[in-house]
Amino acid sequence: MAAVQIVGSLLREPTREAAREPPPEPGNGFRRLSARLRALHPDDSSSARTEIHLLFDQLISENYSEGDGVAPEDVSALLVHACRLVPLNQNHLVSKVSQLIHHLLNRLQVIVDEQNLDFLLAYTISAIQQCSSWTHMAILQALAALVYCNGSKCQKYLPDLVGKTGLLIKLSDPAQSDPEVRRAAVHCMANLCLSVPGHPYLDEPYQSICFQTFLTTLQSPKLSDMDDITFCMLLQNALKGIQSLLNSGKMKLTQTEELGALLAVLKKAMFHGLPGLNIEIPTVLYPTPLPQYDGPPPSRPQPSESCASRPPVNKKKKAKVKPKKTQEGEEEDEEANGEIEAAPTTGRVHLHKGNTQCRSSPGVQSLPLAGSGAAGKDRVSSPCSSSSWKRVSSSESDYSDAEGGMQSKMRSYQAKVRQGALACFLSTIKSIEKKVLYGYWSAFVPDTPELGSPQSVSLMTLTLKDPSPKTRACALQVLSAILEGSKQFLCVAEDTSAHRRAFTPLSVMIASSIRELHRCLLLALVAESSSQTLTQIIKCLANLVSNAPYNRLKLSLLTKVWNQIKPYIRHKDVNVRVSSLTLLGAIVSTHAPLPEVQLLLQQPCSSGLSNSSSATPHPSLPDWWKKAPSGTSQEETTVNSPRGSSEPCWLIRLCISIVVLPKEDSCSGSEAGSAAGSTYEPSPMRLEALQVLAHLARGYFSMAQVYLMELGEVICKCMGEADPSIQLHGAKLLEELGTGLIQQYKPDSTIAPDQRVPVLLVVTFWTMMLNGPLPKALQNSEHPTLQASACDALSSILPEAFSILPNDRQILCITMLLGLNDNKNRLVKAATSRALGVYVLFPCLRQDVIFVADTANAVLRSLQDKSPNVRAKAAWSLGNLTDALIINMETPDPSFQEEFSGLLLLKMLRSAIEASKDKDKVKSNAVRALGNLLHFLQPSHIEKPRFTEIIEESIQALISTVLVEAAMKVRWNACYALGNVFKNPALPLGTASWTSRAYSALTSVVTTCKNFKVRIKSATALSIPGKREQYGSTEQYTQIWNALVTALQKSQDTTDFLEFKYCASLRTQICQALIHLLSLASASDLPCIKEALEQNGDMIQSYILQFLKSGAEGDDTGTPHSPQERDQMVKAALEHIGSIQALAGDTAKRAIMGYLEDILTVYLDSAGSQVALLGLTDR
Repeated sequence: MAAVQIVGSLLREPTREAAREPPPEPGNGFRRLSARLRALHPDDSSSARTEIHLLFDQLISENYSEGDGVAPEDVSALLVHACRLVPLNQNHLVSKVSQLIHHLLNRLQVIVDEQNLDFLLAYTISAIQQCSSWTHMAILQALAALVYCNGSKCQKYLPDLVGKTGLLIKLSDPAQSDPEVRRAAVHCMANLCLSVPGHPYLDEPYQSICFQTFLTTLQSPKLSDMDDITFCMLLQNALKGIQSLLNSGKMKLTQTEELGALLAVLKKAMFHGLPGLNIEIPTVLYPTPLPQYDGPPPSRPQPSESCASRPPVNKKKKAKVKPKKTQEGEEEDEEANGEIEAAPTTGRVHLHKGNTQCRSSPGVQSLPLAGSGAAGKDRVSSPCSSSSWKRVSSSESDYSDAEGGMQSKMRSYQAKVRQGALACFLSTIKSIEKKVLYGYWSAFVPDTPELGSPQSVSLMTLTLKDPSPKTRACALQVLSAILEGSKQFLCVAEDTSAHRRAFTPLSVMIASSIRELHRCLLLALVAESSSQTLTQIIKCLANLVSNAPYNRLKLSLLTKVWNQIKPYIRHKDVNVRVSSLTLLGAIVSTHAPLPEVQLLLQQPCSSGLSNSSSATPHPSLPDWWKKAPSGTSQEETTVNSPRGSSEPCWLIRLCISIVVLPKEDSCSGSEAGSAAGSTYEPSPMRLEALQVLAHLARGYFSMAQVYLMELGEVICKCMGEADPSIQLHGAKLLEELGTGLIQQYKPDSTIAPDQRVPVLLVVTFWTMMLNGPLPKALQNSEHPTLQASACDALSSILPEAFSILPNDRQILCITMLLGLNDNKNRLVKAATSRALGVYVLFPCLRQDVIFVADTANAVLRSLQDKSPNVRAKAAWSLGNLTDALIINMETPDPSFQEEFSGLLLLKMLRSAIEASKDKDKVKSNAVRALGNLLHFLQPSHIEKPRFTEIIEESIQALISTVLVEAAMKVRWNACYALGNVFKNPALPLGTASWTSRAYSALTSVVTTCKNFKVRIKSATALSIPGKREQYGSTEQYTQIWNALVTALQKSQDTTDFLEFKYCASLRTQICQALIHLLSLASASDLPCIKEALEQNGDMIQSYILQFLKSGAEGDDTGTPHSPQERDQMVKAALEHIGSIQALAGDTAKRAIMGYLEDILTVYLDSAGSQVALLGLTDR
């Protein structure tokens, strides 16, 4: 542990030499000395004190190592006995026993049990209160070691330690005279705040006190009596304390002032000691879209961009590098220096020179690391750290000069402060909502500087200027965390048109920031020589690409990224190669298909790939990249390729070669993840290549289809391998290709028939799959995830191709799916249920009564499963199955309805009723199925008594779902289902007892529901009945009419801005429903209609005129859109009203007719047409 170094630096008195003995076995020295110590009893004599001193020194100087066989309980018991031997009035012994506690707990990695901790804490707290101030440093070090990972067991001592007047609060005060004591007190608090999962945590008052102490420490300037290294260690401890509080998940930064103050000190600490940078940060950062004041610019001119802000290597000064075994804490220290970076496969060393002196790490044995947490057992790695860093120790000869060694040590500690600040910032990002974080975007993300003004400091400043590779990587990790999930924030960016306004819109500012991020990251990419940091740069670029709205930005951003990243595909480090493929995958998946990316994919395969970076040489690409697609004939290639794109897609060719061809020796370095003796590229490379192929199949299928048969061979090869992850990605690629083929043949597809893959070729493709390893993958019970993916892939078969597959292959697919539906694994069962729901809509299967019945029984069994996911998929499939029943009703052949089992219908109704009480994901499809089933019921079913009760229950379930406060999708589906019920003329709509309840539910929703799409669907359902008697009594009709008028009045009443875009569609649907009701009205209904027109006639007239003129834009309600259809509806209603035999003296008929005539006259006049209405009014 690094903690030992602190003790070594504090203990200056020589230990007494014991008699020379042969080296003892591990743990024997501790046991022997422990036995001697336990034999002592409290004694205040001088000789006893001398003997205790001697034993303590021997215990401290003993050579311990972790895993020496020393039991933790023995260490705890020894420390308790040692404290019993030392009275608090013996300052020197108290200091020595404190050093012993700190030393043993750190070296032997012991966490004290609760009972012994209770005694030791009471002892150390009393020691601080009673002993001389010169002992406080050692006592605080012991206290830090005791409370490490023991915060939950210190509850009763918290008032004494971190209460408002607690010891640690007093000792950590900026006014504390001894800076080392202040630092040690802050370190104790940081260890006390360290959370252990599953254990109680600090109560909120203590959290706030500790947080404010840490924040005050970070805000306080360095005092004149404090040396630079102590100040750095103080800052590190305060940062670690805040990070522990945030990582616990209990600390919530809800106050703007609190969060702003934290972000301000983090920004200040992020640049602590950065060469050439001296800025003033405000005490509080506030959320604003504008860049905030960063104080004076750097005192010296910045290096040019071409140097990427880090000057070139000083070639006159070379450092000799040799590996050196060090302890974990020492390795971390060298890593933090970041001055020396070994090449992964060679002995070359890259020196990053940020100022005039060469950076090299000093001898690590003499470095005190308490500030980094060593004094309190800093065994928790920073989120910004990575176990894969190459660590190299420098030669001692580099530090013959004491001044140079101190400066290097100083830079090391300053780099640790910056890394600690970035790690703390990462925890802050994870603990606050993204929408809050983006208020501070401009404080940490660069923006294009104004002409003549310096660029504001940001995370990119560290990425480009920091001399430590680890700090640069940490800054990139933080930037990645900010960019992750930022799509909703960045989507407002736009710079496609020239900005000519007096102010700068937010959209232009964010677009400018995105452009600057691209520029800086590409600069960093070219300048970086550390493979680990290079990987982080590329991952950060991938995050940026995944979230930026390139469809709203000027062209060329992606082209620059594309051309810069291509050489790194052949980088010697496998992690760089994998991340490069990840970035290419992000480019081809963002807002696909983008014209810019389409052009990039069509570039010649050699374009940009021979470029080499000054930092990283890249071999030129082999000839196999230029090979034409194999596996298809020239004729097939011509038929399948999009017109004018005969150039093969180089990226698909690259990915295929990575997956199936043997690896090259030139890029075999750092082959992490590859099996020993493997002839292929490392597994991560192959998996990433398969993912890129899947992205291309999803977003740029017109290019992927050229390689259809060759990709089929790749899939067969992958699914035939032993590695389950390769098999899984092969199945995913198959699913994407299948989905792309289905999209081409959809009725609304814009792909010209001659540009589609011919059905016969699709049949050949799927025959190859079904004759290959796909059936074996479906039966691979050892890997259920693979089985589930294979089911998903099988469900993506083109229906037109399935119908002409060989009969035995069709039977194989159906048999496999029906058999797997009873699988015990829930992933497999869910995927199978979904696949059956797809198959049941295939034209060649949906009229097969036996298959539909088998599918229904399988789906009903899955609806009883304990897994919510299985039930959700089964409910979706049940909805699809009932859709198939409705489609079959529309065929002229009634045999399907006659042969379908009535008992099975009953079972389906009962299961759907039960499912309608389930969770929302199940419920939404269950009510859809109920509506379809009630629509499908034939008169022969409805006449049977056993159906009467189930129909009543089904409709009641729908009514309840319409009225319940559930998700929008559930209520929408319930309204849709009721509309389906109204379409069945065999049901006693209008006379049944459930009629009034159904209409009441729909009228309630159409007037009060917050979601306008649900209102639209309820208005649609109200306009479905085709006969007046189906609306029930006059009172019922009046209620519906008045509800629709009220809904029209409230069609703009919403507090949700997102609902406004549906206002026009809602009014259109309500107007159609009102006109439909008019066209069915009876004589007894006219008075209520007249009354409504008298009260709201002008409002209704204005909306009906809007309906006649424009209709609904983008509506999916089935409303007629042509002007002829719309005015024909009003004329039909006018004719119907005119045909009603009104009662004598009733003026309602004349008033309504006059009202409709006025509407038509105004509409026709506004259209420039004069039509005689005499023929209509004579009636």
